[in-house]
Amino acid sequence: MDLLDVVTALLLLLVGGAVGCLVGVLWSRARPAPQEAVDAGRLAEGIDRLGDQLADLHHDRATWQGELAAQVADMRHQTGELRRETHGLATALRRPTVRGRWGELHLRRAVELAGMVDRCDFTEQTPLDDGALRPDLVVRLAGGRTVVVDAKVPLDGYLDASVLDPVDPAEVEQHRAHLARHARQLRAHVDVLGARRYWAALPSSPEFVVLFVPGDAFLAAALEADPGLMEHAAGRQVVLATPTTLIALLRTVALGWRQEALAEQAAEIQRTGRELHQRLRTWADHLDQLGRSLGAATRHYNSAVGSLESRVLVSARRLGDLGVTDEPLPGPREVRELPRDPGGASSRGA
Repeated sequence: MDLLDVVTALLLLLVGGAVGCLVGVLWSRARPAPQEAVDAGRLAEGIDRLGDQLADLHHDRATWQGELAAQVADMRHQTGELRRETHGLATALRRPTVRGRWGELHLRRAVELAGMVDRCDFTEQTPLDDGALRPDLVVRLAGGRTVVVDAKVPLDGYLDASVLDPVDPAEVEQHRAHLARHARQLRAHVDVLGARRYWAALPSSPEFVVLFVPGDAFLAAALEADPGLMEHAAGRQVVLATPTTLIALLRTVALGWRQEALAEQAAEIQRTGRELHQRLRTWADHLDQLGRSLGAATRHYNSAVGSLESRVLVSARRLGDLGVTDEPLPGPREVRELPRDPGGASSRGA
């Protein structure tokens, strides 16, 4: 019985007791006074109204209880569905092939979020050392260097711990034991990954490899059980990276690629500018030669006009004086505008 039921029951008992007392008092008086009868009537009316309100309250309480029961049932159903899906996921992740593919999907998603483009900045499943080594990701850095990323992290201990209640006294020790096993498994994988020495198969690679942990909770649980795990990994040239830190690392790599692209574009602009300058210089030389030729032709033309005027037209105009013809004989005009000097100055001929 909840608090609302208790309150309702107490109110009913009090009202029933009050009604019983009033009825006893009224019946005990054989001849009530007129004023007392009026007061009794008012009291009875108030009791009736109180009864109606209690009935409404009881009806509302029943409605609230029904809605609450439906919500609780729906929550229990959703919790059951979530528990079954979680159990199915945990069961699937216990298989190495499924866990490896799941880690690769998270790795690709992190690469996409970082803005690294496929076939441009990274290569998946690149065989190294004649196929003996096959990392999950090889990230190409600006300048020809590469970084290897591995995503085959073991999760059996963490999955076993996730099905236990860490605050239940009956399960707390077992929960801690599974987390300690999870930390040991991760430490052992760090040792294996460091011993592979990927950087020896990639001469342009820095001497470290990135171990991708596909969830921050996985690494946090391992570090809680083994606080020295990070230093242990660093001593074996292994960098532990969650999706958050890997995205930050890859964005830094993408920034390096953009800076290199800008540098290449600047160099291309410089080469294009030099080529354009040389072509403009050649074109200006040709134009200067054309101008010189036009100037010489203009001077020759003006000399020919002068010779025609002084040597030929003078004699021809005498025919008009002799009455042979009445038509005037004008002479050709000289060209006074000479070609402009490519340096900007212009000359005029007389």
